[in-house]
Amino acid sequence: MSRLQVVSGKGGTGKTTVAAALALALATEGKRTLLVEVEGRQGIAQLFETETLPYEERKIAVAPGGGEVYALAIDPELALLDYLQMFYKLGSAGRALKKLGAIDFATTVAPGLRDVLLTGKACEAVRRKDKSGRFAYDYVIMDAPPTGRITRFLNVNDEVAGLAKIGPIHNQAQAVMRVLKSPETSVHLVTLLEEMPVQETADGIAELRSARLPVGRIIVNMVRPEVLDAAELELVRTVPRTAVAQSLSAAGLGGARRGGHAERLVDPLLAQAGEYGERYALEHEQRAVLGELGLPLHELPLLAEGMDLAGLYELAAELREQGMS
Repeated sequence: MSRLQVVSGKGGTGKTTVAAALALALATEGKRTLLVEVEGRQGIAQLFETETLPYEERKIAVAPGGGEVYALAIDPELALLDYLQMFYKLGSAGRALKKLGAIDFATTVAPGLRDVLLTGKACEAVRRKDKSGRFAYDYVIMDAPPTGRITRFLNVNDEVAGLAKIGPIHNQAQAVMRVLKSPETSVHLVTLLEEMPVQETADGIAELRSARLPVGRIIVNMVRPEVLDAAELELVRTVPRTAVAQSLSAAGLGGARRGGHAERLVDPLLAQAGEYGERYALEHEQRAVLGELGLPLHELPLLAEGMDLAGLYELAAELREQGMS
């Protein structure tokens, strides 16, 4: 597995949940992962049922086997202050610029610079080593922007081309791109078995490949259980109503006589089965579209009880079983 795992997806597909589950899955058997948030939504804190994340790396969970999950919510303004201190040794002058609003101004009018700071912080964590020469984190997982913005966000070298052709900013962007376009990085896309998310996933993969960014895997989230298979659905379409009523009566759901309780159940049951059949056909069609994209495909179940911390560990276990650890 690549050391930098970038997770993107159309809004509403649960990409933050998948990123968090992946961080847990990778932090097994003593491994150490860093889960990075770049959009300022504090979604990670909500999932792990912890307080708002500050701009510092903080342990938020322990995975099976004793592994640790750390989290970091990157603040572009504070990242720029770090950058100014690192390259220009501004120190208190940088803090003065923040008070004057110059930092906010810089990250707002130069979105390319903002993306360099966000991706640069994650890439720095990937490269960082301790005094013994060991990597600080075995894996870094980034909860990245949605699919529609992911290629532009990651392709920071193009974004800063008009800002600086030489100097520290240019060098920083080049260093970031060396990580992002290397085997150290994989960009995973989260989708649902629905037409719009699948189409956006296909478009996102095409854009990533065009930019020569390393596409990883497709993760289908919130997959509902299969209640009826194709043969059973065909039977539903052809079985006589009287046979259904008789079966209901045999199961103890009322008499089979005309107008009886069992017969009154027939139309609602057949209508529900018809709706399920339409969804079944749509999901199989979208699964086939995803299969044609030529990437490994993983599926995570829809959790009937909703998403909580226990559910997050359940999804992590699913990812481990499917080889994403």
